[in-house]
This record gives sequence, C-alpha cells and structure tokens, in this order.
Amino acid sequence: MQTKVKAVKMLVAGKWVQTERTFEVKNPQDNQPIAAVPSASKEDMLQAIQKADNAYQTTQVWPTHERMTILNKAADYIQRHSEYYAETIASEASKTINEARGEVKRTIQTIQISAEEARRINGETINFDQNEGSENRVGYSYRFPIGVVGAITPFNDPLNLVAHKVGPAIAAGNAIVLKPASVTPLSALLLAEAFDHAGLPEGFLSVVTGSGREIGETLVTHPDVKMISFTGGPNAGDHIARQAGPKKINMELGSNSPVIVLNDADLHDAVQSCVSGGFAAAGQNCIGVQRIYVEKDSYKKFLDTFLNRTEELNVGDKMDELTDMGPLINEQEAKRVEEWVNEAVAGGATVQIGGKREGTYYYPTVLTDVPDDAKIAKEEIFGPVVLIYSVDDIYQAVERSNDVDYGLHAGVFTSNINHAFYAVKSLNVGGVMVNDSSDYRIDAMPFGGVKGSGIGREGVRSAIEAMTEEKVVCFRLQEHLL
Repeated sequence: MQTKVKAVKMLVAGKWVQTERTFEVKNPQDNQPIAAVPSASKEDMLQAIQKADNAYQTTQVWPTHERMTILNKAADYIQRHSEYYAETIASEASKTINEARGEVKRTIQTIQISAEEARRINGETINFDQNEGSENRVGYSYRFPIGVVGAITPFNDPLNLVAHKVGPAIAAGNAIVLKPASVTPLSALLLAEAFDHAGLPEGFLSVVTGSGREIGETLVTHPDVKMISFTGGPNAGDHIARQAGPKKINMELGSNSPVIVLNDADLHDAVQSCVSGGFAAAGQNCIGVQRIYVEKDSYKKFLDTFLNRTEELNVGDKMDELTDMGPLINEQEAKRVEEWVNEAVAGGATVQIGGKREGTYYYPTVLTDVPDDAKIAKEEIFGPVVLIYSVDDIYQAVERSNDVDYGLHAGVFTSNINHAFYAVKSLNVGGVMVNDSSDYRIDAMPFGGVKGSGIGREGVRSAIEAMTEEKVVCFRLQEHLL
C-alpha cells in the first residue's frame, strides 16, 4: 500500500505540539517512510511531567463516574474509527491487517474493562477488635491513586500494550506520561487522540515521542514520577530498574515460552494452536511459542503435522487479507534472528523448514536437535522460529521447560487431569495454559512472569492495584459516648 509521508504531532498535557526536530517512521515491509514524528527533547519531557503533576495535584476530586465516562467515550471513538486504527498498526508495525484488526478489538476491550474496574476500586473493613484493648476501634482501608505514572511501551503491540498502561492509570485517577517505541509511535498517538476526543482533562495524558536515550532517563528518574510501567527487553529493564531508584516498578520483560505435548493430547489441536502461537506477528510476541516438548511416542507425528501446517502459511504483503505472516520490525532484527539460527545450526541443530531471510522477512522456521547451550534455546528469539524436542515424559518436559531464566507463560496439552495439575504446580511461570499454547491471553487476566520475565502483574485489575496505594483509617471511639 502506497502511503504518503505525513507530519504528525505529539500530545503534551492536552496540547498537540510539533518540534523542530523530527524522525521518520517507516513501514518495515518496504522501508518506505510513512510519517514524520516529533523528536522530543529533555525539556519537552520535563514539561509533560510538570503538567501531569500539576493536573494530578490540582484535581482534588475526580469522581469515578467521570473517569468511567471518559474511558467509555475513548473506547467508542476507537470503535468508530477501527479500520483506520488497524491500517495504522499494519503500516508501522509487523502485523498483518487481520492481526491489526484483532489488536484494535482487544484495545477497545481493554479500555472498556478499565472503565468497569474503575467502579471496583474498593477497600475493606478491618476488625481492629481482634486485638485485646482495641475493642473501641473501628476502621477500614481504601486505595488512592499513586500520582504520575511513567510508561514505556514496545513495538510489537503498539496500541493494546499502550492501552494496558493508559486505561488502568486513568481508571485509578492517575496522570500518565507515555514514551512509545520510536519505530511504532503512530498507534500510541492515535490512542491519545481517542482520549483527547473523550474529554480527558489536560495534563492527565502525554505521549512524548523520541529517542529513549534522550528522554527516557528523564522520565524514569524524575522524582514526580511515582511509578514506572515498562514492557520490553531484559537489558533495558535492568537499566531502568537501576535508574529508577526507590519508586514502584512494574515490568514485563519477555520470555522463552515452552509448550508440552503429551501422548494423550489431541495432536491436531496442539499443532494448530502451536503454529499460530509460534508465528503470529512474525514471532514478535512475548508469550509466543518458542520451545515445544513432545512426548516421544507422539514426536514424529506431531513434527510431521507441524511442518505440513507451517508450510501452508502465506508469507507476504501485510495488507493482503490472505497473508498469514508479514515482516519483522526491521532488517536488523531479521538479521539477528538469522544469526541465532545459523549459530544453532553450526552447533548441530537441523533446519526442518524455513531458515531463510529476504530483507525484513524471515520465513517460518522449525529447528530440531538444538543444543541446550545454544543462544536460541536459552534466550527469547522474538522471531518466527520454533524449536521442537522429543522427551521421555512429563517430568522431563517440565524440567527442561524450567531450564531458562524466563517464566512468563507455558502451555500443556493433555487429557490427563493429573498430568495437567502436575504441570500447573511444577512449571515455574506466571501462567499455565492447559490445552492451549503459551500464546493464550485475555486482557482481563493477571499477566506477568517470574525470574527474568519481570516484576509485578499487568492485566487491568492488577495494573490498577499496582497504580494505587492502600491507606488504613482507624477511629478510636470515645468510650464514654458509646
């Protein structure tokens, strides 16, 4: 699709502003520029933070019903312009138009859920009289907004992952300053447009675009920013955690997700789910299927079926509704995936299908016999590559699944409830999907991992809890008045 280069503005405290410096956003499919976006300075970020803090401090009462109305109006705006939002995602990111439409639908749900959860930010009564001597005390706890939230989002879900930070922040009554990925800022700016049209008070949302090196540290270290919500890679996450100091941090840092397929599983169902989970969004998915452990008696049949289904995938133009998989986000990432595959092959791995790069495209690839010490076996590939292994039983499968420094999601396919519960109990991850691949998620569920996969949980309700603080209130009643 031929797209004209357009100049766009960023939202700073309710004002759409342009800067002298800009940077180009390019379509990864053909590397053609599609937009010129403001390249913010440190001063721009400082202004956004100051305006956010002022907005929060001066809004003494922001009723729940007003926050709910704004969130629902924003969701309605996106619904009315859903195809334009989908086309934007598909233009600047790696998703096909069908995948982009799915992301828009999820974004609408995320914001609607945020509106619903706003009404459920409740406290609880506390029985102070459980302590001897406190018989004349009564009280409760309630949650209050944390203040200014700083958010940093990645490229792979450029609209919905932004909504997962903005929606809960607004639902809780916070102001939020967002720095989106520089390769996909247009979707985040469109989300800001929806909230602007919904009547969000000035200062409660800023989307500041530009270089993370120039404006990211300002956002992370500023004392008025009370919490950092980050989704991205582990190296960046480690750096941010060190910079942030004593403030709240929520981080989702990716994974190397395993799926276990046992002999008693529905193999056809497992293959369908794992092919989708491995190659959707060109594998650029934090819970995408990367390692599959198949019980040995089913291994050959599973592998053959998996290869046949993979061969059927249509790789091509993102805007073609018949396309199953588009390019990676840029050629640098495609080359990195190629290097990791070649390294594994040099160590003894076998390419069963794929293993080929054309520009930003890397074809769906299946590897077997991958050495355990290969980088692709230990780290997050974030590309369309799936590793398939044969294992003796569920115990070996679980042991090998846990043998990485990640633990976000895992999947297990079985019809044996005892095996299912063993996997649930023994897999060291934040979520176990039974008879689904690791790629299954709904936006209302708690979402996050253990080990190197991050800190805390997202999902709307969990994010709201993280973006609020709890205050205890206790009344000591005068005994002579009782």
